[in-house]
Amino acid sequence: MHYTGENLRHFALPLGGLGTGTVALAGNGALRQWQLHNIGNHEGHVPDSFFALRLSRVEPPLDEIRLLQGPPSEPTNTPLVTDDVIPPAERRLQDVIQPIGPTQISATYPQAHVDYETDLPIKLSLDVFNPLVPSDAAASSQPVVGFTFTLHNPGDIAVHGKLAGALQNSVGWDGVTPIDGTASSSYGGNTNRVRRTDDWTYLVLENTTLPVDHPGAGQFVLATDAAGLVCAQWTRPEEFVAFLNGPVTPASGASAPGTTWNGGLAVPFDLQPGETTQVRFLIAWHFPNRYVDFNQFGPHTAYGHSRFWLGNAYTRRTPDAVAAADSFIANWSQLHTQTTAWTEAFEQSSLPGEAGARLAALVADVRSPTVFQTADGDVLGFEGVLGASTAMWGGRYGGSCPLNCTHVWNYEQTLSRLFPSLEQNMRDTEYDVMQAPEGYIPHRVRAPLYMKQLWDVVIGGPEEPALDGMLGNVLKTYREVRQGAGLDWLRGRWSNVVRLLDHIHGKWLRDGVLRGIQPSTHDIDLCGVNSFMGTLWLAALRAAEEMALLLGEDGKEYRSLFDTGRTAYDELLFTGEYYRQILDPDETRDFQWGDGCLADQLIGQWWAHQLDLGYLLPEDHVRTALRNVVRHNLRTGFRDFDHPYRVFADGDDTGLLMCTWPHGGRPDIPTRYCDEVWTGSEYQVAAHCLYEGLTDEAMSILQGLWNRYDGTRRNPFNPIECGDHYIRNAAGWSTLEALTGYHHNAITKTITFVPLPIARSANTWQFPFTTNTGWGVATASDDTLTITCHAGTIDVQEIHADGTPYPIDAPIHPGKPLVITTT
Repeated sequence: MHYTGENLRHFALPLGGLGTGTVALAGNGALRQWQLHNIGNHEGHVPDSFFALRLSRVEPPLDEIRLLQGPPSEPTNTPLVTDDVIPPAERRLQDVIQPIGPTQISATYPQAHVDYETDLPIKLSLDVFNPLVPSDAAASSQPVVGFTFTLHNPGDIAVHGKLAGALQNSVGWDGVTPIDGTASSSYGGNTNRVRRTDDWTYLVLENTTLPVDHPGAGQFVLATDAAGLVCAQWTRPEEFVAFLNGPVTPASGASAPGTTWNGGLAVPFDLQPGETTQVRFLIAWHFPNRYVDFNQFGPHTAYGHSRFWLGNAYTRRTPDAVAAADSFIANWSQLHTQTTAWTEAFEQSSLPGEAGARLAALVADVRSPTVFQTADGDVLGFEGVLGASTAMWGGRYGGSCPLNCTHVWNYEQTLSRLFPSLEQNMRDTEYDVMQAPEGYIPHRVRAPLYMKQLWDVVIGGPEEPALDGMLGNVLKTYREVRQGAGLDWLRGRWSNVVRLLDHIHGKWLRDGVLRGIQPSTHDIDLCGVNSFMGTLWLAALRAAEEMALLLGEDGKEYRSLFDTGRTAYDELLFTGEYYRQILDPDETRDFQWGDGCLADQLIGQWWAHQLDLGYLLPEDHVRTALRNVVRHNLRTGFRDFDHPYRVFADGDDTGLLMCTWPHGGRPDIPTRYCDEVWTGSEYQVAAHCLYEGLTDEAMSILQGLWNRYDGTRRNPFNPIECGDHYIRNAAGWSTLEALTGYHHNAITKTITFVPLPIARSANTWQFPFTTNTGWGVATASDDTLTITCHAGTIDVQEIHADGTPYPIDAPIHPGKPLVITTT
């Protein structure tokens, strides 16, 4: 997808692996949002970290030094976002080194190509990436960013010069405290040293004076693939300019207390007319000491002097940043090829319009600082990263609403498809750690996992264990089985599922429906009978029935409860237009919606379509209700709209409101967040529309969402809700599967493709898909279906395409596409 001009204003592509933290490539080519130090901080900036060019020519004489950044754009002041904020240090740097000129960027996560416009007699571009290999979590968890610069001399006169990279030694930094030049209270004792191999020059940035368990202890590497010139230790950009202009004598020794060193490398080049050369750089990092430094929900118990070390899984794979850089360099070409195959699969797909690049960007959610993996391998996730949208209650730095919030993660589908073993780990945590003896599961986990969990205490967001989160636990369990967890895993979890359903049955089920106080993802207690909880309940019953049958158990009880509930919910709630909420006379009207139209009123049916569970309510009623959700809740233009809380759509935006009252009856205190626009709900409703064949309605939601996040006023790679990189947005992966009619069932080893007309051209279509063992691309023409595996293996026994089954004799491996004759 191409970004130019105004679309670059909020562009910030996060680069980093699963659980490693990220640094963002800004729209002008600068590096911003440094979040590598075990804390989320969109305002985190490490000064004096950049790339620069010195270009010279003998005759006619030329000698220029340019910063490889475009001039900054002025902020838009869009509510609750900061992706367009230019750090003051970046502005000061541009006062010393002239920016090269405007940029143009083509990007499909996690790759970007930057073209620099310049008046210099050279053509210059940058390709940047972090490895992403679906089904290979280790390859996708590398703490490194690779930069490849391409320099071309289009003229008829030779030019020469130096391409340089600079990086501040931020070892010891807490990731939050503002840095003034090279001064910070976190600094002192920092040293930079040179390491050379046959082909590469490393600058190793460290601080050996820090205790091994210091939160900021770690290592950085800046490296280039040449016998580079080195300015190991400097403090001001003017010194680096002097280094580019000729030999300098760098400082030596450890930095003084309260200060650090910058370091830099430069690669000389000589380009004759028409010649092209490439220079590679990389930045690698290693920060092993993640602690529980975030406020957790529940009682705040004093635990003496304990700091509760969690560690990071990525630092267990390599002992330091040098080893991480070595490993990446040894596999650079292969990793780049594998990552490019992934991005090209979206770019070259038959998905409509910009859908390919937009859906590829969803993976940034699960590789942002929202999600991490401890040294023990436990996958833990916040709801998002604290920022401008959370300053009013939770501050601007760290993780939002820890940890593994079951009701928000009910929407997430991306991690389960790309890295199902990591998603399975979250289910293990829910059953082994979070589940109470009575069977219920609190909607948050406390870290470390050996801590006392949130049983019989006030939690927060909502206060009591969220019912929708528990119903989602059942659905996610069945999803993980279908994604490859296996029947043995299910057999070991079945008693947990039964205890959970028994608890829900005993506490909430009355006359076939769930009644009473029902804590929810809206951070309040729902009451009465409603289809939000009801469809999740019906879907959970169907999933339980299917799991029972897989284990040879009797699933009749779950089917009976389902049949009773299906009839009761439809008769009680369907108005002929949509599904309402009904309340008993003695139940509060505060924070309810009553006769309103809730966007997520059929969320359980969305789940049911993904899991092949069939219709939970009458098909025609479902389709009618969903059509009316879009009719009533999709709003274009918010200039005259009253925002009582958070503003996620404004001005001329189009967005799906959480709840509306098209026929009046809005309560004095309506359901919380009713006037907000959530990208996760938009993706959920849009995908459901696609499953129902309501293509126009789906695309109107998606286009509104994508227009809001087109780079002009919001970042295409950063969905906002209760924090940045909000995980509810990861519901969007279901949009890809709904467009392509894709289903994968690892139990039966089948995959299915039935693309919607909008995702094909006549009888041809092409798009990526994932399984638990690998990923590939499916390409159909008039008479053939080709399955190309790009990583792992595609281990299936039958492929269904447009209603026709095709048996498969053996797994499909990379380099050996399977071609099926379909006529």
